[in-house]
Amino acid sequence: MTEQPRLESLDLAALRAYRQHLRDEEDRASYWRRLVHARIDLVEAGCASDSSISLDDLVRVLGDTGSGASRTALLRVRAQEPLPDVPDLAEVWHVPADPAETETVLASLRRAEAQLTGYRTALFARIDAATAALIARYREDPSLALGVLP
Repeated sequence: MTEQPRLESLDLAALRAYRQHLRDEEDRASYWRRLVHARIDLVEAGCASDSSISLDDLVRVLGDTGSGASRTALLRVRAQEPLPDVPDLAEVWHVPADPAETETVLASLRRAEAQLTGYRTALFARIDAATAALIARYREDPSLALGVLP
């Protein structure tokens, strides 16, 4: 993650752009985190059943958000974009050749998930700081908020 700018030194347009950049980055991190979660679920489901994963299992693993919320926000993310400060995500797609290898793969996936979670936590802190800075400016001069209206 790049160094956080001094928010008070940014003009309003730059502050808004910075906050949007952080939100876009959080969308990407969330997208990759969900893929890692799905991969963990698939590896675990494959091991639990001692057979191939059925279509029903695949739909459940990839479609279930746990809350019933839609994942349409993730459609804005381009999967080929790399994420900084996270492990090589290509390694998490390794398919275990035998059950003994499964725990190694799961450990790697869980490390990737933990790093992505930490990255998202840091992004949320920066988004919150940028949002607070915007709110403070809008309170000082409410007319500034009109600039975001179409």
